[in-house]
Amino acid sequence: MMSSMQYDAFMKTVTFRLPGALIAELDREARTRRVSKSVVVRDRLRAGAPAADIREAKFDGIADLIGSVDRLPPGLSGERKTRLKATGYGRKRSR
Repeated sequence: MMSSMQYDAFMKTVTFRLPGALIAELDREARTRRVSKSVVVRDRLRAGAPAADIREAKFDGIADLIGSVDRLPPGLSGERKTRLKATGYGRKRSR
């Protein structure tokens, strides 16, 4: 097992803001388990869903909408720059 000093050398620091109620919940759990709030946060993050699962879940939520808009030109995403130039998007306009 690594000493705490070696363990901390591999850790990166992240700062974020949380609502007061969540902070109080983390404090209670940390006191109950007799560990730091950092340990509680790390454990909760590890227990959550992996990022790939979250992306798949978001995609599954809109999968039925893909291709459901009628009357759009084919190849819309592949010809983005050509279409934007044709419509004059990005050109300087007179005032």
